[in-house]
Amino acid sequence: MTPSAPAAPAGGSTRTVLIALGTNFIVAVAKSIAALISGSASMVAESAHSWADTGNQVFLLIANRRSLRPADAIRPLGYGREAYVWSLLAAVGLFVVGAAVSIWHGITELLHEPGGHENYLVAYIVLGVSFLLEGTSLLQAFRQLRGEARQFDRDLLEYTLDTSDPTTRAVFAEDSAALVGLLIALAGMGLHQLTGEAAWDAIGSILVGVLLGVVAVILIDRNRRFLTGEPGSTNLRDAAVLRLEQLPDVASVRFIRLEYIGPKQVFLVASVDLVGDDTEANVARRLRALELELEKSPYIIDAVLTVADPGTD
Repeated sequence: MTPSAPAAPAGGSTRTVLIALGTNFIVAVAKSIAALISGSASMVAESAHSWADTGNQVFLLIANRRSLRPADAIRPLGYGREAYVWSLLAAVGLFVVGAAVSIWHGITELLHEPGGHENYLVAYIVLGVSFLLEGTSLLQAFRQLRGEARQFDRDLLEYTLDTSDPTTRAVFAEDSAALVGLLIALAGMGLHQLTGEAAWDAIGSILVGVLLGVVAVILIDRNRRFLTGEPGSTNLRDAAVLRLEQLPDVASVRFIRLEYIGPKQVFLVASVDLVGDDTEANVARRLRALELELEKSPYIIDAVLTVADPGTD
């Protein structure tokens, strides 16, 4: 059955990713220059972090674009799951480029017992400017997620983890990690200057890497779950049952299954009791009419209804 409902709008997600892309590119260039001037291990880690984030935003833009392609004969349920494929690649990139490089560089600096670095002023200035820019990008993601969380009466952090929109979740997680990483880098460089021990700077690099690794693993797991078939939540299921029972031809709902097939897109399968006692041909027509009515929702991409077995509880 070819879905008739349009894909859920992704304008907010695309805008959020574009802001993050521009911000991360500017920050990555500035951090790289500061890393070369200061020689700070923590700043090298932050440079790797920002370049990883910049590349990830490209993957997220591809995710948004490809997931919005309309359904066709080859993919009757649409291409929504492509968002999770490309978002998964972005999370793996964050782990490999951001986490691994940062940890490796920090360990290398520790093993080679680096000497003191100079000219940290440039690094401090770049960290301050980066904090403002990263904060701006995070604010955009925060506003979008907060609005959606309020719409569904959900806690912000809970909604961020559970949302079916992987691109906005990734931007929010990466920008949050970026702000924490900046504070870690600042602490590492500051302790280096105060104590004269360059090991603090190297430890800062390692901690930034560990932080990125944790964030990457969380994002990888969330995308894995949606790729392998994430069911709708209990609240979503209850809302779908209520919607079905409001249809004039439906007497009761015996079984229902909701599965995400893309950002804010679900596939609905249900077994229902119809009002009255009709012929088989008329029942088929009534079921198809009910399916089309459900598919008017921008979120239900396809609906399949069957008549419940009278012998089934």
